[in-house]
Amino acid sequence: MKNTKFPIRYLIVILTFLCTCVCYIERVGFSIAYTIAADDAGVSQSSKGTILSTFYYGYAFSQVPGGWAAQKIGGRRVLLFSFVIWSLTCALCPLDPNRVMALVIARLLVGVAQGFIFPSIHTVLAQWVPPHERSRSLSLTTSGMYLGAALGMLFLPTLVKFKGPQSVFLAESALGGLWSLLWLRFASDPPRSDHPKATAAGFGEYLLPIRDYQKLKAEIITTQIPWRKIFLSLPVWAILVNNFTFHYALYVLMNWLPTYFELGLKFSLQEMGSSKMMPYLNMFVFSNIGGIIADHMVTNRILSVTNTRKVLNTVGFLVSAVSLMLLPVFRTSEGVILCSSVALGFLALGRAGFAVNHMDIAPRYAGIVMGVSNTAGTLAGIVGVELTGQLLEAAKTKNSDLSSPDSWRAVFLIPGLLCIASSLIFILFSTGERIFD
Repeated sequence: MKNTKFPIRYLIVILTFLCTCVCYIERVGFSIAYTIAADDAGVSQSSKGTILSTFYYGYAFSQVPGGWAAQKIGGRRVLLFSFVIWSLTCALCPLDPNRVMALVIARLLVGVAQGFIFPSIHTVLAQWVPPHERSRSLSLTTSGMYLGAALGMLFLPTLVKFKGPQSVFLAESALGGLWSLLWLRFASDPPRSDHPKATAAGFGEYLLPIRDYQKLKAEIITTQIPWRKIFLSLPVWAILVNNFTFHYALYVLMNWLPTYFELGLKFSLQEMGSSKMMPYLNMFVFSNIGGIIADHMVTNRILSVTNTRKVLNTVGFLVSAVSLMLLPVFRTSEGVILCSSVALGFLALGRAGFAVNHMDIAPRYAGIVMGVSNTAGTLAGIVGVELTGQLLEAAKTKNSDLSSPDSWRAVFLIPGLLCIASSLIFILFSTGERIFD
């Protein structure tokens, strides 16, 4: 394996990239299919917000258990289990806005299953990827989310138009099943290393001398996770706050941008062509740019790890804040696409700050810390998506429809202000140093 021209860790990164891509095709796909079906059925905006946010309740519930399971059982196995469960649920769930209970149960189950994914990915990458490759590896992996969202926005409205909303569920489950087969075939646990300093920089729990491997494996299973230290750590809280803000902005745009185009601007998604995918395609590009810049700065010692994370996080979040607050000013599809593309692109750039920071401060417990952090991000989905529905319902009552810019101003102002506050917290309390043994 050491002599292969294509290192296995690169294959693992590619597969985790495809993993996040498929997951976000599913999330965007449900928003598109359900929005069209619910609008046709006359479902209220507040009711839509409730259904759209149900996924995040299940997703929040399983984040920390997902990190624990990945730590104890192994990220590779947990990742496969997650995909099988959510793919089967999508294949079997009927998309009928009038069958509210069935939709609630299905979205909760999909949320629970997908909640295991990112803690498992962080566990796998912390074991496989050395520190000097982490920024670009994690950036590539997470950029799959944005490419998936872009592909979903490009193709799925047309699929709904010709085959109906239910076809989206079937397509998503087929993609999930295909990825599961690829992961089962090509993924493996990290090898054991003969190098005595394999973990000196946090490069993998399993990359230890063979003579110490069995001893450490037993220690991993029985070790006490430092929960108190995790929850009392200010650098962890800096990551949590920024994760919350990132996902608040992302989930509000992901779930409500289709409604903004349809009802706020009176544009049909089916008739907008490829332009509607640009915000997520921009995230894909900027996420990888951020990872390359961060690794270049760290490798060439242009900035310390700590300052690299802070600079990229701050630039990304502040530019995004301005773009979000300006978004309701634009009344053309081109203007909204441009503004949302800048907002989401620079949010993705910021991931080279807070998101990679999990593996900087706690490579041994990367899955656990990611589970805690992503719980905060998922709570943002619950709060942001449902609150947006309530804000729009109140605005509709006041203005009779949602075509007025005033109806949407608060929707985009809130994540803009959160971005400013979060960037300041990250500057004050984050670190790139390892703080958990």
